[in-house]
Amino acid sequence: MASHIVGYPCMGPKRELKFALESFWDGKSSAEDLEKVAADLRASIWKQMSGAGIKYIPSNTFSYYDQMLDTTAMLGAVPPRYNWTGGEIGFSTYFSMARGNASVPAMEMTKCHFIVPELGPDVNFSYASHKAVNEYNEAKSLGVDTVPVLIGPVTYLLLSKPAKGVEKTFPLLSLLDKILPIYKEVIAELKAAGASWIQFDEPTLVLDLESHAFTKAYAELESSLSGLNVLIETYFADVPAAAFKTLTSLSGISGFGFDLVRGGQTLDLIKGGFPSGKYLFAGVVDGRNIWANDLEASLTILQSLEGIVGKDKLVVSTSCSLLHTAVDLINEPKLDQEIKSWLAFAAQKVVEVNALAKALAGEKDEAFFSANAAAQASRKSSPRVTNEAVQKAAAALKGSDHRRATNVSARLDAQQKKLNLPILPTTTIGSFPQTIELRRVRREYKAKKISEEEYIKAIKEEINKVVKLQEELDIDVLVHGEPERNDMVEYFGEQLSGFAFTANGWVQSYGSRCVKPPIIYGDVSRPKPMTVFWSTAAQSMTKRPMKGMLTGPVTILNWSFVRNDQPRFETCYQIALAIKDEVEDLEKAGITVIQIDEAALREGLPLRKAEHAFYLDWAVHSFRITNVGVEDTTQIHTHMCYSEFNDIIHSIINMDADVITIENSRSDEKLLSVFREGVKYGAGIGPGVYDIHSPRIPSTEEIADRINKMLAVLETNILWVNPDCGLKTRKYTEVKPALENMVSAAKLLRTQLASAK
Repeated sequence: MASHIVGYPCMGPKRELKFALESFWDGKSSAEDLEKVAADLRASIWKQMSGAGIKYIPSNTFSYYDQMLDTTAMLGAVPPRYNWTGGEIGFSTYFSMARGNASVPAMEMTKCHFIVPELGPDVNFSYASHKAVNEYNEAKSLGVDTVPVLIGPVTYLLLSKPAKGVEKTFPLLSLLDKILPIYKEVIAELKAAGASWIQFDEPTLVLDLESHAFTKAYAELESSLSGLNVLIETYFADVPAAAFKTLTSLSGISGFGFDLVRGGQTLDLIKGGFPSGKYLFAGVVDGRNIWANDLEASLTILQSLEGIVGKDKLVVSTSCSLLHTAVDLINEPKLDQEIKSWLAFAAQKVVEVNALAKALAGEKDEAFFSANAAAQASRKSSPRVTNEAVQKAAAALKGSDHRRATNVSARLDAQQKKLNLPILPTTTIGSFPQTIELRRVRREYKAKKISEEEYIKAIKEEINKVVKLQEELDIDVLVHGEPERNDMVEYFGEQLSGFAFTANGWVQSYGSRCVKPPIIYGDVSRPKPMTVFWSTAAQSMTKRPMKGMLTGPVTILNWSFVRNDQPRFETCYQIALAIKDEVEDLEKAGITVIQIDEAALREGLPLRKAEHAFYLDWAVHSFRITNVGVEDTTQIHTHMCYSEFNDIIHSIINMDADVITIENSRSDEKLLSVFREGVKYGAGIGPGVYDIHSPRIPSTEEIADRINKMLAVLETNILWVNPDCGLKTRKYTEVKPALENMVSAAKLLRTQLASAK
């Protein structure tokens, strides 16, 4: 019985790739140093899977930034502004596309944290990155035969966007004929190198789309693929019945991979008819969460499938790439032992996949299965999971939509009388640079190397520095910079019940950015205030309004590993009640502007359109729960990251926040188009005026130009001026001049608007 892994985390168990990337970007190490770290990580991953008994081991899933950008490089689809002149794409061009450089901005990054290709009829595609075959040969030299993985041509085009200057309605799939020749070159090289299997990831098959493009693409590739075993892998949701029929009817395809964790309907389709003689890669081990697999339940599913496809054609697999999980539980010696027994990180999931494959082959490890069953029973019966008071409070939410009593226009009038802000008020999103010294202070306090008094003194000094800087820059509404916070979700999770934390449970967000998601294992409540001390300390340092900074319930949910024993919306309502308590305590303490970040609200939107309305209903309701009880004069802000808001703009309006700051600049100001199309927005809004994901410093003129574009579609009295996102990942040498230019641009526009009256 065979086993397969769709993909594996590439950051390393101790974030080795992150540190190597940042050292290279800072000019402290060479390209060769970076390549050596990457090669060592790849070798370790391949040997680990080989040692665990995995038959189908992936290659080309390792990335220095993300796999979509790797595919853009493979196809030579470099936007002209990067001045690439052909040949093999190197780090300079590759990282300029991802991060921008001193003269040009980065490409857009979407909510799924990949760099969006910019395509049009004039793109000259060429085979410009031989990464796939190089990594296959690299693994082969280590004695490991791998399955090279490519993002499929249809998914690549569907996840792209028309380049600037190209009509928005340009049919991206019309470029199939231009990119398939490049895919043929890659396939020919892999075949010549000795590959026996090749995997195409086509997750867009789960979307409600016409599927004739898939038929066309793979019919065109069929002759090139002759002599190879071909796997088409889908994941993240059910495959619609029509797409399932199209996919399983493709000729020249050897096997099909399905997410059977989030694909209950797909399981029914397989049972209803699967093509004879084809391999079924059954994704029964969850690649998107960290809970241990229920091995007996999975084995029952696999045994039912065995009767349909045959023993020799069934392959045990993960539901998707393990990129979305933490790397290895072995690095968590301090994690509570009971909770630890409920978990499986990537390394443990590899073992689970192989254990299931062996069990199907009649080599069941009874001790391993018995320990797994005991852990499953422990989790179901543990008293630490359930809090009856929380359950009752969440149940009592039903029957109310939790809206503030006064409409937003009246609230803004009351708030302006209290705050007395200028037109085009300036603010930032929350965090300021996290310096090495600041991280050292937090680390030493956590390790009890400095006292609480020393820690508070150091953090207050940092807050005071940030406050003074903002006053010098003449920013209107201030933030305290969040120096006490390690992460915008983890910080709150550490102070809420029902959460557990890891020491090394890092997951790649994008590029070198890693997050350490909390684990929500039980009912959530707030034992005591979480931010009031620091917010009131910061407010005491200035006469200007100081924002209280909170992370919203939907973002805490979407950026955590969430319990899978109750619906997600129930957990979200519990978190919303905890944040509501904090909002009301901040208001009582005299904080008049409170920001409740919902950076990940769009990120949690289901892939299938039929599921959008239900998700948006409970997500927006959760946000409203947090601030339903505040006075009209308390101004509630929220913040959202990443573009693609146009299709949910009415849900954003329905959140009923007083002010929303929202990513805009990196997405070619896509957000503004929704207002050009006639959507009326009456609350305060701050579309970001510059991209903080790039080290590039925008000029005053550039920012003023962006503000003017906003003023063309938004009323002057509702427009705010702010960066795209928080400044945590930037350096002060970048932040200070960028904010200086931002404030100068706002003042320039104020003067122009005043003289135009």
